[in-house]
Amino acid sequence: MTSLADLRVIDAATLFAGPSAAMMLGDFGADVIKIEHPRRGDPSRGHGASVDGVGLWWKSLSRNKRAAAIDLSHPEGQEILRRLAARSDVLVENFRPGTLERWNLDPKDLLELNPRLIVARMTGFGQSGPMARRPGFGTLAEAMSGFAAMTGEPEGPPTLPPLALADGIAGLAMSYAIMVALHARERTGRGQVVDMAIIEPILGLLGPQMSAYKALGAVPRRTGNRSSSNAPRNTYRTRDGRWLAVSTSAQAVAERVVTLVGRSDLVEQPWFSSGAGRVAHVDELDEAVAIWIAARDADEVIARFEEAQAAVAPIYDVRDIARDPQYAALGTFVELPDEELGAVTMQNVLFRLSDTPGEVRWPGRPLGHDTDEVLEELAYGAEGIAGLREQGVIA
Repeated sequence: MTSLADLRVIDAATLFAGPSAAMMLGDFGADVIKIEHPRRGDPSRGHGASVDGVGLWWKSLSRNKRAAAIDLSHPEGQEILRRLAARSDVLVENFRPGTLERWNLDPKDLLELNPRLIVARMTGFGQSGPMARRPGFGTLAEAMSGFAAMTGEPEGPPTLPPLALADGIAGLAMSYAIMVALHARERTGRGQVVDMAIIEPILGLLGPQMSAYKALGAVPRRTGNRSSSNAPRNTYRTRDGRWLAVSTSAQAVAERVVTLVGRSDLVEQPWFSSGAGRVAHVDELDEAVAIWIAARDADEVIARFEEAQAAVAPIYDVRDIARDPQYAALGTFVELPDEELGAVTMQNVLFRLSDTPGEVRWPGRPLGHDTDEVLEELAYGAEGIAGLREQGVIA
């Protein structure tokens, strides 16, 4: 049995944040219907690596979803969405504010049609405010949240991540928000609207920067791989040319690391007893750890750190991830049959439940793969479906 098998979700969002939230619901059994434009499709189909023109990111992002190609700007397409909304639990959308309303799909009207519906609205800047109607992407959130300003080397420029970081964080937050709204529905019997701005979840992940600014006037600065709250914390190169990451977030671990590298004298210093004190002496601590690690091969360093119960990990690229025994033991990746590619490997569900585990049942499907099936469930007959196809409303 899967946890969310009784839920029907309409994924009318594009690209990453909204669709990733719907993907997580589908991973645990929700019936997710992915709606795309019949001619353009979801832009994420063309993002990232592809095989023979078939996008691999799409295969993961739209896994466990039924693919329906419907033009929501067309009155007949809007009627299809209304019929779907009347029998669904969740609608995920990321159109610019005012678009649903212009299409006669105002969330207020949808909630009158189905009072138990959760309308999850994902936009760059939220549904209100001076920037609400601007196009918004994760990159802008990474810039406006303070993330880019505090990322990079101290003397270098602000740095953006090489991935859809803000979108991914917002997708996780939206899946949580939807579950909160569904839980509230169990008590009230009513659905509601979720308003999420992509600029906010990543802001929350960066810690109490606003609290520190208001109380102390503190402005985070770029520290490279170092931490502003503890030391030593950095990446270090070994004698055999590999890179390792060391963390000392806990005081006891910091003591173990510095003792291991032969500088127990530093542990006795009054400043060593706090993260702030160690940060003030970060150059001395970094030098001690770097010299010790540089004199040894990576395997020896990792073994010695493990013996000392200190925190260390190798810096991986995907080749290392593919052969790592810990990921293998967790079942982090799964290979699935695919009608376009033959087979495709992707990351498994994000966590394991003992009684109602999630499952990747199929990869993302071709454009419009399940359109007829979805319309038949809405009581459209063969003649009606053919007419909609002739009008270009569906594909």
